[in-house]
Amino acid sequence: MDSIIVTGNGPLSGSIPIAGAKNACLTLMPATLLSDEPLTLTNAPRLSDIRTMSELLGSLGAEVSTLQDGQVLALSSHNLTSQRADYDIVRKMRASILVLGPLLARFGNAEVSLPGGCAIGARPVDLHLKALEAMGAELELREGYVHARAPGGLKGGIVDFPLVSVGATENALMAATLAKGMTVLNNAAREPEIVDLARCLRKMGAQIDGEGTGTITIQGVERLNGATHPVVTDRIELGTYMLAPAICGGEVELLGGRIELLAAFCEKLDAAGISVEETPNGLKVARKNGRIRAVDVATEPFPGFPTDLQAQFMALMCTADGTSVLEEKIFENRFMHAPELMRMGAKIDVQGGHATVTGVERLKGAPVMATDLRASVSLILAGLAAEGETIVNRVYHLDRGYERVEEKLGNVGARIERVKGV
Repeated sequence: MDSIIVTGNGPLSGSIPIAGAKNACLTLMPATLLSDEPLTLTNAPRLSDIRTMSELLGSLGAEVSTLQDGQVLALSSHNLTSQRADYDIVRKMRASILVLGPLLARFGNAEVSLPGGCAIGARPVDLHLKALEAMGAELELREGYVHARAPGGLKGGIVDFPLVSVGATENALMAATLAKGMTVLNNAAREPEIVDLARCLRKMGAQIDGEGTGTITIQGVERLNGATHPVVTDRIELGTYMLAPAICGGEVELLGGRIELLAAFCEKLDAAGISVEETPNGLKVARKNGRIRAVDVATEPFPGFPTDLQAQFMALMCTADGTSVLEEKIFENRFMHAPELMRMGAKIDVQGGHATVTGVERLKGAPVMATDLRASVSLILAGLAAEGETIVNRVYHLDRGYERVEEKLGNVGARIERVKGV
């Protein structure tokens, strides 16, 4: 199993290109199931999760081709052979559940295994199922599979989400495009990935209004056509690499970055003493004078502080001046990186959904274990600021969400290398 070795060596300088958003691409790919015409996605990230979704779509009979070194995905579902998403593929990634809505909407039936993924809490799919039931779906959970039927097709309905759920909003939004009549999604997620999906579906002929707000209205149509669509910039990769010069000094330009993707995050960086400036090509990030200041953070649905940047921000706070409190309000069990940071000399006290971090002058390099995707990269960031060598083990999670991390950080001066496992 591969490991990443990081040696702290001071300030960074240069530029890092930001890839297309993993979470957006994983949502856009199942949209091909809604039409028998081709869907082409440009600016696609080159990640293992994308390969897993390609494998899943292929198992259903969809054609998936990668072009231009993997940055263009050509998809076609003109000749699907199955409406069953098997456990052996679905268990690898939670986003696999997003094939349920499109399959049910187009074919009137679907069998999808309950998904797997990172061990960061229950993350139940009940909100997905309740949304589809509101559109007339008949659902049964049997032997680990969701068996869904809509013999007369899905029908428009009112979906009231009790909690904001990105995945459930995406599944319901796709399903509603082919439902008969109007569907209203209340308390819908507002993330840029939702907006990106709506824009793509609209290019395919869907009638959608209100994306980016808490209420999305969809007027169902009889069929959708093909389209070409660029995947939106990955705001989580963007935020992660913004933290690199913040944690170890220097100045780095993030190509393709936009403040509106991470406004709440940028406000916290400013409070901590990090400068973020817009440039013609993206964002330029640099540490201001002196030591980083401690800042409290609470994760929230968009447009709040992203849960997917909490682990990385904790790494920054480990060397801040003062004490910060990080509150995780989205997922339980998402402080599993804390004990590993403590192996590097961090002072962290976790109590339920709160982590109290007292900054230290300098972290110390140590062997650490990655527990999930965002924890993996938080440990790499900590290693950039640590004295000596940090070995991050079990980095297979990393490749699910970050393409060529060693290359991108190495190009701005980080001492980082991947060691292949046996």
